[in-house]
Order: sequence, then C-alpha cells, then structure tokens
Amino acid sequence: MSADRFGNPVDPGVGYARGQLLAGSADEVRRLAQAGRAAAEFVAREGIGRVAVFTGNLRDFPVSALDLPELCEEWLGPGLFGEDLRRIAVSHMGGEGHEDAAVMNRTSAGIVATVLAHAKGRPVLSLVPEGDRSHASVIRGARLAGVPLVEARDLAATERLLAAHDPSLMIITPVTSELAVLCDDLTAAAVRIARRNGCTVLLDEAYGARVRPVLHGGAPSLSFGADLVITNADKAGLSGPRAGVLCGDSAALVPAQAKACELGMEARAPIALGAMRSLQGFSPDLLVEEAKDGQDLADALESTLGPDRVGRSALGPKIDEQDAFQIALAMAGRTESVRVPAELTAAVGMLMLRDNGIVTVNTHGQPGGRVSIRLKPTSGAVARVGGAEAVADRLMAAMRETAHHLEDDGWFREVLFGEA
Repeated sequence: MSADRFGNPVDPGVGYARGQLLAGSADEVRRLAQAGRAAAEFVAREGIGRVAVFTGNLRDFPVSALDLPELCEEWLGPGLFGEDLRRIAVSHMGGEGHEDAAVMNRTSAGIVATVLAHAKGRPVLSLVPEGDRSHASVIRGARLAGVPLVEARDLAATERLLAAHDPSLMIITPVTSELAVLCDDLTAAAVRIARRNGCTVLLDEAYGARVRPVLHGGAPSLSFGADLVITNADKAGLSGPRAGVLCGDSAALVPAQAKACELGMEARAPIALGAMRSLQGFSPDLLVEEAKDGQDLADALESTLGPDRVGRSALGPKIDEQDAFQIALAMAGRTESVRVPAELTAAVGMLMLRDNGIVTVNTHGQPGGRVSIRLKPTSGAVARVGGAEAVADRLMAAMRETAHHLEDDGWFREVLFGEA
C-alpha cells in the first residue's frame, strides 16, 4: 500500500489516507449526518436563501404540481413520459435518435450496474486522464463483480492492456470529478480500439456531457461510438435531482438496466421525471456563468495562497488535500500531526457550512468521494457569500481555526460528528 507525503498509508479503494476519526465509510456516513444537522441549524438561523452551494451540484427537483397526479404515479407515469425522456436524453448526449435511455438513482449506480452486467468474469479496463484515477464506483463495481480493475492513461497503455487482459468492458472517463480532461482524439481512438477488440464501452460523462462541448468545444458524448454513455442529472449546469441518465445501444443498455432493477438501483418514476425536466431545462449559458464565477474564485484564492497551491479547473479552484494539510501544519507551527488530510478538509468544510452556509463536497460528499477542497459554485453561490474575495476569506478563516485545533481530538469529534 502506498503512502501520502506525510507517511500515512493510502487506502487504494478511495485513493486517500484514512484517519483515526474518518477510518471508513461508516464514519463518513456519521459525518454526513452531522453535515445535515449543521445545515439545518444554519437554515433555522439565517434562512435557506443564505445557503451557497459550491459542490457543482444544484440538486433541485424541477417537477411541477401539474406533474404529480399522473406522471409521478409509480405504475403508469413511466409509460406516459418514457418516450419524451428517451428523446431529450439522446438529444442531450448528441445521439442519432435511435438510442435508448434509462435513469438510475445515481450515476454511481449506473456504473456499478454496467460493470456487473458486462464484466463477464474478466478484468475491467479503465481509461482516465493522466494524474487522476478511476471513480470509486468503478473500483467498487469491479470488486463487487469479483474481477480486477486495470487502469490506462494513454493510448499505448490502452492497447497494451487490451491485449494482455482481454477485458469484456472498458470504462472511459473523459472528464473526472477533479475535472481532469482527456482530449477528444484520445477518447475517440480508445473507443475504436476497444470496440475492435470486442469490448463493450461505457463513457462516464457525469461532468463531461456538458463541460466538454460547452466549455472546451468538444464533441457530443454519443458521437464517439461508445455503446453506453452516462451523465449526472445535477452536475455542470443541470438542476437536479441527483440521478444518472444512461443512454446508448439497447443491446448494451438493457442488461445494465436489468441488473440495476435486480439490485434496486433504478430510479423510480418521480426521480426519472425530475431527471427529464432537468435535461429539458438545460441552458449552456447557465454553465458558462457558473464557470465564470469559478474562475473569479480561483483568482481570489490564488491572490491569497499563490498559484502553486491552487489548482484551476473549468468550474473553479481546488486545493489538493495534501497541500491543504501542509498549509495547516505551517499555520500551526508543526511539521507532523496525528490527523490526516481527509480529516482536515472535512473539518474545514464543516466550519464553512456551520458559520457561512457554504456547502462543499467536504461536508456532503458520499463515502469514498474525493477529499480535496473543490469549490465549484452553482448559480448565485458566490454572490450569496458576498463575492469571490469573501469566499476566499471564509475558507482561510476555517483553515486557521482547524489548524489551531489540529491535535485536539475532542474538537474534531465535535465538529465532524457533533459529539460532545
């Protein structure tokens, strides 16, 4: 097992070091519960209009009262809106019109279901951008299927691993949750080679279905020739709800859909309808606006911390969890700590939520999600806090407070879990 730069062993299943307090998924669920309580207290004190979402996921539920009596009805609703859902999903992904579509209760659920349906007892090949890694759902899906996962980051490695492992399924992530990007030429070439080798190909386009075409001038998702493409209904300019929209060839889609239904991972009628309404309401201008707010925020953080400590994605700034830990150690006048970076960034996020109503993946991310500090503002979020400089100030104040309590177990337990 590899270690981070502070000597903490890295859990290969999630890609970061576990700590004494956030030792596993159960602890992260406890942290999620405390985030819910902190959010409720902030709303009671300040009002929901003061909440600012910086996860990149708006997570509204764009279903109207007129939708409730018929379309949200569990037995008949899906049949009434199913064709409209298929058409808007295929159009959103840039398909030719004949493709099929299904909605899962999460994008992760769709990925896991696809792995279980198409791995066929052989290794799963995952292509991700250089410097990044496969999503936790890909790793966990392969583990559930009882097969190895092998990763490639360029075309040469893809060809070599295809020949060496003879996979039945290849998953390509053109844009990761860290917003690292594969160039379209590499994605297209990898799809061609994988299909030629008999692989079913899934594109994980949770962000990429909109980030690539709108912000990078890239090709539509289904134009690459993959069997399946999946995106989130609540990321990168979509309003929510949280759901995964899976599109592609029926021969590949139906087995994945069947596996999802077997395991209770399919979206029920109200969620599927909400996903359809989200796709119908998509405006590229909203995504462009969110991206501009993100760049303003990156500028403000760079002015505070310097460009070496602040990464910049298409949707906003990020601070690697190990860089954040190094900053906190310097603030505390220490060279080492009993804490790990994941615990630090979770505490920083919790303070920003508690005091300022700032929602981040560090408070509301699912177990196993990335633990870097990523600020991807949704529409109006920066303004609600008072501007980009104000957001940067709130982050630095939370960093300083956390650094001051770095060795205080009781303080961390109270902040992360609400334990006295």
